[in-house]
Amino acid sequence: MTKPPAPEPSDPHPEAVQPARGQAASEVTSSAAADVDRTVVARPSGDAAVNLSKSPDGEELGRPSPARAAPPLTPMPSRAEQDRPHRARFLTLLRLLGGWAVLGVLAYVMWTPGEWQNSLLLWVALVILADEFGGWFGYLGLLLGGLGYFSPSLPPAQWLIILPLVGGALMALLLVKHSGGVLVLPFAGLIFAGTLLAVARFGSKFDPTLKLPSNDTFLRSALIAMAAGLAFSLVRQLIGLWLKRRERQNGRVGVAA
Repeated sequence: MTKPPAPEPSDPHPEAVQPARGQAASEVTSSAAADVDRTVVARPSGDAAVNLSKSPDGEELGRPSPARAAPPLTPMPSRAEQDRPHRARFLTLLRLLGGWAVLGVLAYVMWTPGEWQNSLLLWVALVILADEFGGWFGYLGLLLGGLGYFSPSLPPAQWLIILPLVGGALMALLLVKHSGGVLVLPFAGLIFAGTLLAVARFGSKFDPTLKLPSNDTFLRSALIAMAAGLAFSLVRQLIGLWLKRRERQNGRVGVAA
């Protein structure tokens, strides 16, 4: 017959355990209170001013930012620069209209029968004038010199001499004129006048029937028309140079401002 298990001996001093537990709890509480005391941050009062400026004796915190050059300031385009493309298109349109208008007048003159001296004067003057609107307008004007041979009424007999002689001198004038600006205009005029005067002086020695180049009316009509055309070209180019210089100066003033 088995014996029942003996009862465990009870704690002879139960009151000794309670103080130990109370002491452990008090230690945890005091430790937490100490942690709280260490993590509490003092907040400034409402009237106190917070100084966030860097102390002169303090050390720099963090990594300094790399030195970078400031990007250059792009100046705003002026009103003249904004209107320049529109003005260029407008001037191109005017140049085309003017060139075709001069060629139309020249074609009418060459198609209509008239005195050869008048046709010569208008042909030379209008060819140089048409050239001011564009180089190819001048060369088209040279070709229109022979338009009279396709009209119902043929041009005068003198035109058979005028067309190759004056046409060649005009071609040389246009080529020299296109090689430069204002400074080449006198040379272009000298080549044109020199060609006609040389033929007038020595042409009859090679062909005794060649009397027209030495005619005063022929020389007067051709040279007056040439002088008038080149004078117009000179004035036009000088005005263009003055306008470009003024525009350049205005652009410099705008950039400086």
